[in-house]
Amino acid sequence: MKRTHSWLAYALVTTVFWGVWGALIEIPEKSGFPATLGYVVWALTMIPPALVVLARVGWNIERDKSAILLGSIIGLLGAGGQLVLFQALRMGPAYLVFPVISLAPVVTIGLSFWLLRERTGFRGWIGISIAIIALPLLSYAPSSQSHNVSLFWILLALVVFFAWGLQAYVIKRANETMSAEGIFFYMMLTSIMLIPLAIVMTDFSETINWGADGPLLSAGIQILNSIGALCLVYAFRYGKAIIVSPLTNAVAPVITIVLSLSIYAVIPNPIIIIGICCAVLAAFLFAVEGE
Repeated sequence: MKRTHSWLAYALVTTVFWGVWGALIEIPEKSGFPATLGYVVWALTMIPPALVVLARVGWNIERDKSAILLGSIIGLLGAGGQLVLFQALRMGPAYLVFPVISLAPVVTIGLSFWLLRERTGFRGWIGISIAIIALPLLSYAPSSQSHNVSLFWILLALVVFFAWGLQAYVIKRANETMSAEGIFFYMMLTSIMLIPLAIVMTDFSETINWGADGPLLSAGIQILNSIGALCLVYAFRYGKAIIVSPLTNAVAPVITIVLSLSIYAVIPNPIIIIGICCAVLAAFLFAVEGE
């Protein structure tokens, strides 16, 4: 496969792995293993893929100040955003938090268009527009309860929105001066550095499931997230951020929803079905544009 076209293969691996991860991630938490400890497990599962790709390049990565700074920013934006998300979900309704966060590719597209001068064809822009429409639709979750609008959780959701959108842009920017392996190494390192914060956020007064369906099951699920993150770095390396970001963010939820149907036997809301159709159409347009 030519490297100029391999971005799509990497993006699809990320999409599939994140989609499956999204469908299974609730299982350990429902079994009594807190999401904050799930973060700890995820950070640890970043180590094996990092070691594999580092071994492939002879353990040779960038160690200059610029590389360390860029890699650390990428890792902190991603992992830090995840921790902020936990707090936002504690304070606000998920059905309002996730639609805000799902629009993070808007930040990536704007920065990539403005600062990186990335462009795409007519089909690409149509796909981007449809993907942006699909994202909040896929995050829709009706609620029978009324919630008081809290400025603080809205601000937290916006922090995650900007953090993840900016992270994708910085990944693309860093690929101009760094190897993908170096970027992922610093992502792994900063994720591990935030483990103490996740532990502090954990409520140990509640009963925690330390059995096989707790941390071990979480590890098997979280490794999908880690490998997906690695492939995302490669996708940004060989592809355009304005295409990769909306593709992975719009199509992964479709896989999550389809798998969730078989696992939890839930019929999706018609709004979500519309979102699925939009995401599939967007993915088709991105694939055609990338040929």
